[in-house]
Amino acid sequence: MACLHDHNCEDHDCSSNWSLYKHIDLSKVSALNEATPGSVKSVFKAWEQRLNTSGDHLESNEGDPELLVFIPFTSDVKIKSISIVGGADGTSPVKMKAFINRDGIDFSDAQSMQAIQEWDLAENTQGVLEYQTRYSKFQSVANITLHFPDNFGGDTTKIHYIGFKGEATQLKRDVVATIVYELMPNPSDHKTRAEGGGGLSHVE
Repeated sequence: MACLHDHNCEDHDCSSNWSLYKHIDLSKVSALNEATPGSVKSVFKAWEQRLNTSGDHLESNEGDPELLVFIPFTSDVKIKSISIVGGADGTSPVKMKAFINRDGIDFSDAQSMQAIQEWDLAENTQGVLEYQTRYSKFQSVANITLHFPDNFGGDTTKIHYIGFKGEATQLKRDVVATIVYELMPNPSDHKTRAEGGGGLSHVE
């Protein structure tokens, strides 16, 4: 299911406020079969810049349209939709498969494993389509791997933008253990309102 932007985006949660761009751990983003090493990082940009194609882009090797993109996040996220802006002249990806919370997936894994969701893509060169997720399955996402197995007939696959909409927890993954510890307080270190005569048993 795709969201077509023929409505007021502010009323439909399509604004940049819902973009997960700032929660992507860009330094750890990677891709398999990219023609220019590291070029995958260029496709992640602010929502307002999604149609800016003047810079670098992700492109597969000549004669091999398949791409596999690994995107980790700095905190767990809930993904509502995914937007892909591909290239022109048949170079846009025609299909997308998503795998979540799986590290080290290669092309063989992507072809044999069951994806959490698959989409048939349109040639979205104007950035007007967003592909809705099965939201209940995209909770607590630490990382997502996107597999683009083919395109619309071009010699290479080109992607100018990948964007995610949704919500992020405000907790960094590396401090979760500390927070869990603090959720189990030592009674001697905490005084409840009930003990203080406030009538509520609430740990402060």
